[in-house]
Amino acid sequence: MLFHETHRDAAKMARGKGGFTANTSGPIMIGQIQLVGVSDPHGARMTILAHRDEILSMANEKDPVLVKFGGGAKDVEVRVVETARGPMVITHLIVDCRDAMGANAVNTMAESIAPHLEAWTGGRVYLRIVSNLAVRRLARARAVFSKDLIGTDTVPGEKVVDGIVDAYAFADADPFRCATHNKGIMNGIDAVVLATGNDWRAIEAGAHAYAATKSSGYRSLTTWEKNGEGDLVGTIELPLAVGLVGGATAVHPTAKANVRLLGVKSAQELAEIIASVGLAQNFAALRALATEGIQRGHMSLHARNIAATVGAVGEEIDRVAEVLVKDRRVRMDHASDVLAKIRDKKKR
Repeated sequence: MLFHETHRDAAKMARGKGGFTANTSGPIMIGQIQLVGVSDPHGARMTILAHRDEILSMANEKDPVLVKFGGGAKDVEVRVVETARGPMVITHLIVDCRDAMGANAVNTMAESIAPHLEAWTGGRVYLRIVSNLAVRRLARARAVFSKDLIGTDTVPGEKVVDGIVDAYAFADADPFRCATHNKGIMNGIDAVVLATGNDWRAIEAGAHAYAATKSSGYRSLTTWEKNGEGDLVGTIELPLAVGLVGGATAVHPTAKANVRLLGVKSAQELAEIIASVGLAQNFAALRALATEGIQRGHMSLHARNIAATVGAVGEEIDRVAEVLVKDRRVRMDHASDVLAKIRDKKKR
């Protein structure tokens, strides 16, 4: 990832003010059941809600193991949604998935309930599937960055704080900037999600949908403020439906090793770490934008890639990349020439 080294530095900078603190809203997922062709949709809604206990009992029969560990279907919600095809009755099955991501369990429960909804209402069920807009499975993180620690050789800490707050304000107000801002956050989040065998596509979908539903328009997943001492305060909140049991996380050897490396014991703890990485990643990107500009970081990474492509190995990669950036000629032909000169000098 682009800011692999820098978001590690961001974590160190946060340590002076207590590091990152995080929490979650719980491992709750939503299964949706779409009912169409109902003449009295609001009446159908009431009918379904009257069968709440029966629905929960049927759903939980499909996953007694989940129930044994304290999870399972916990509630039923019903909405009437106006669409281009007329009103649809959408039943939400609220499921505590514990340490599983939960898609398979939720989908199985939703499918088991569908025929009963049709019988009770006279409608027709089509979709029965989990929602990746996991608004009941939020992860949050917070960190304070001392103004005395985040300055550079050329930009004092106070100006870095103001620059980051201004950059955030721009992203939160303008969707063209916000798309790149939130993409940068996901650079860090996706890396951990992939490394632990979780579904990065589901996480991406949920995060961007949540950013679009927070308030009017598409908004930043993070907030950045200046506190009374002039230090920088960052927060993040987004849906993070990740699991430790089931799927690739439980069977892929690399994913299992990475989970052991993290030392997490629950899916909620993993989500807290992922949210913290997203916040650190965003800080690193905004700090670069507010000081040296993003292109220097891009150029350094690109130079290393070019150096490796032309055959540089080990410390040669750093030496070639340093010359390419200094000469502002990050090209394959120049990299080959620089590498040849380095090796020729070694032979002498």
